[in-house]
Amino acid sequence: MKKLILAIGACLLLGSGVTAQAATEVKMAGDLRAYGVFFQNHNWTSWNAKGTQTEDVFEIWQRWRLRTDFTANEAVKFRLGIRVNDTPWGYGTYTAANPTASIEVYQAYLTFKWPGSDVEVTAGLQPFSLPEAPIFYDSPILASKGFADGATNSLAGLVMKAPLIKGVFEPIIGFSRLVDVNRTYDPTTTQVDDELDTYFLTLPVVLDGFKVTPWGLAAVMGKASTSAVTAIQNGMRSGGSYVSPGYANNQNAYWWGGLNLEVSALEPVKFYGDAIYGQGAMSDRERNRRQGWFVDGGLEYTGFDWGTPQLGAWWSSGEDASLANGSERIPSMVGYFGLGNSFLYPTGQEFSKNDMSVNPLGSWGLGASVKNVSLIEKLVMRGTFTAVWGTNSPAGLRKAVLASGGTGNYLTMGKDLAIGEYLVAANIDAKYWVYEKTLALAVESGWAHYGNPNGGIWNTSSRNFTGNVSDAWMTSFGVKYWF
Repeated sequence: MKKLILAIGACLLLGSGVTAQAATEVKMAGDLRAYGVFFQNHNWTSWNAKGTQTEDVFEIWQRWRLRTDFTANEAVKFRLGIRVNDTPWGYGTYTAANPTASIEVYQAYLTFKWPGSDVEVTAGLQPFSLPEAPIFYDSPILASKGFADGATNSLAGLVMKAPLIKGVFEPIIGFSRLVDVNRTYDPTTTQVDDELDTYFLTLPVVLDGFKVTPWGLAAVMGKASTSAVTAIQNGMRSGGSYVSPGYANNQNAYWWGGLNLEVSALEPVKFYGDAIYGQGAMSDRERNRRQGWFVDGGLEYTGFDWGTPQLGAWWSSGEDASLANGSERIPSMVGYFGLGNSFLYPTGQEFSKNDMSVNPLGSWGLGASVKNVSLIEKLVMRGTFTAVWGTNSPAGLRKAVLASGGTGNYLTMGKDLAIGEYLVAANIDAKYWVYEKTLALAVESGWAHYGNPNGGIWNTSSRNFTGNVSDAWMTSFGVKYWF
């Protein structure tokens, strides 16, 4: 706790003056969220994903973030973001008797313009997302969970934006090192490939009422980096890669190509769409390869005073019945995807820890939402309905579950869907502005049903997972303060 107090005090001292050095302007902003979550059957049962622990149905969570901008002039600035991420009361930092300091840096990057030009370079720990239709919140391939200041995920990298035709054609090129497991020295005198590096390029073209963005992403994944981050492991590997002896190559190449489209020429109707293909480890053993498609489309109508209706659909290729020929799902590193703050996915909810964390890969779905409903002054509401079906072969999923050691490892019941399995969900969210754009009270609620759970896939251990499946229910309520 002393470390936490000292860190906050140091930031306040930095922000208390108008200048930190001769001409450096210092500005601070942030947010605080404190909220309770009642959540029943988070994994469709009262257990964790592996069936080894029993869940608590009610917790009180707290999160705060503080961002400090140091601006020397219009061309040079630096951002430092620190946080205590979502932590329940009575645990870690919020333990009364012996608190554990968990303050962390989640943003630290320098932005500057090259002298005599508008070329902007950003270096350091920064949020970055691949292009994606805004109606679906963020990218299913590489996302920072939104472009806002409160972005959850950041990557350490170098990004350059070159406005060749200002406001019309402003390409972005960048490099990032997402993982370096052993840092400077490998464990022994035998060198191992333990890095995951990415290279990306976006080519946005903006015209009146129309925007199209072709983009590309390439990655080189070292064998020793594949299990460092769970989300990356599950999104990049194939089920067959769990079969001994694993990867043959010390490094494997991955690449993605995508096209993002936004059409507003017919306002108040707006159209959105994405098409993405990706593949990886294609020079390795056939069972270690992974490749697939992800396609989405949506529309919204902004002509009503009382709210904004949205409709969306998506499709992702799924696994076939064999492990021997690799995975047919598109590779993904860190994805956040969903329509209308859907209860099934981590999207734009006011609070965290209150969604089902379903994987959109290997599924197709439909969603309908109405946002910005304001029938009473200061009260804003949103309602969403979502239906999802699996595109994965049941035989393929069963083999991958067995190869990876059971459900909750590489694949999870009710989060990864087989053909014949489906999900339906509804959520209603409300936010009341106690003080406009400063302090809000929020309530978020959701219900979800898991249909036709396949026991042949998920009951591969002594646990009868599918026999204990029940509907999921969630209500979260709390306060959010922006400063």
